[in-house]
Amino acid sequence: MRYMLMHKLDENLPEAFNPSPEFIARMEGFLKEVAQSGVLLAAEGLCETSKGATRITVTGGKTTVTDGPFTETKELIAGFALLDVRSQEEAVEWGRRFADIFAETIGEVEVDVRRVFEMPEVAPPA
Repeated sequence: MRYMLMHKLDENLPEAFNPSPEFIARMEGFLKEVAQSGVLLAAEGLCETSKGATRITVTGGKTTVTDGPFTETKELIAGFALLDVRSQEEAVEWGRRFADIFAETIGEVEVDVRRVFEMPEVAPPA
């Protein structure tokens, strides 16, 4: 089962997108451990919305394209880790450890642990 851990940060907090050396070291250690366990598929952090972000919104059939920064957004997805684990419980445990790194070095954080929808294999027509 694949799960995505997505962390959300407040872009208005100065430390949110300027990680300290302590944070970087702890995150590198965590990601190395997750990779060595064989469950890590991908992990990346995202830049703040002032650096090349665009939001596309479709409402009532009308498409609006807005360039960042998005100052009205308090909870912004700031990065992710994609895991291939045996259970939701395992994903939650990795997510808890992921969140602890942020909580102990940056402050408040919210981490969503979401199962990835996998398309069913379709048999070729006979």
